[in-house]
Amino acid sequence: MRMEKRKERELLFTFRFNKYIHTMTRAIIIDDEPNAVGLLALRLSQHCSRVEVIASCTNSHKGVQAILDHQPDVVFLDIEMPQLNGFQILEAVAGVSFSLVFVTAYDKFALKAFRYSAVDYLLKPIDTQELIQAVQRVEKQQKTVPEQLEHLKQQFISPGKTFPNRIALPYQNGVAFVDIKDIIYCESDDNYTKFHLSEGHHHLATKSLREIQELLEERDFLRVHRQYLINLNHIKKFVKGEGSYVVMSNQQTIPVSRAQKDRLMERFGWL
Repeated sequence: MRMEKRKERELLFTFRFNKYIHTMTRAIIIDDEPNAVGLLALRLSQHCSRVEVIASCTNSHKGVQAILDHQPDVVFLDIEMPQLNGFQILEAVAGVSFSLVFVTAYDKFALKAFRYSAVDYLLKPIDTQELIQAVQRVEKQQKTVPEQLEHLKQQFISPGKTFPNRIALPYQNGVAFVDIKDIIYCESDDNYTKFHLSEGHHHLATKSLREIQELLEERDFLRVHRQYLINLNHIKKFVKGEGSYVVMSNQQTIPVSRAQKDRLMERFGWL
């Protein structure tokens, strides 16, 4: 009887231990700056207890081998490194599935390129709260898909640093790529954004309207109301008055707040 109870306790302990192990997020850090590697590992241990750093590399070739050997859940990766840059590392481990967080000191254009591709990033020096939020997104979202990385890579190598014609939109089951010209307007839905597209299509993205506004405001989009961001190229009619509104190409009427009416008129040079 005692032996049976002892076996039950051992099995229960093993089950709980294995469950704990499987709930941990296994991470690899790859950055050619030793101080950056050490600081990120320290921040993770202090503020992200569910993340276990299983390898940290300052050599890009060793970083490739670490990914192949350990099959991590997430990789924190610098882009500009000697020998192999971040994109070359990713090409070398193309058969391994993991979430990806770029750690970068890039300029404003590059940060917007990350957003267009829906690829997560942390800006050096790393802010603790942003690190915590990045880890939370990793735990909730699926693995980074090759299309996202190719989308991002093309933006980095394209001459003139022109913004792409498509945007990557994360949703609960993955990532959708949408032509910007097909977006008629965006509608706030709490912490989500509903995209109203041409031909009656819709898409619900796991991004707030404020985040989408920051991404599209330089592409002929205007926040005309706290709930709506519209594509100016899809406006068919603007009706002024006490309750101003625009009629979009899909015949939907969108209210224009009093504060935004002048901005809308300025964009078109209307009298």
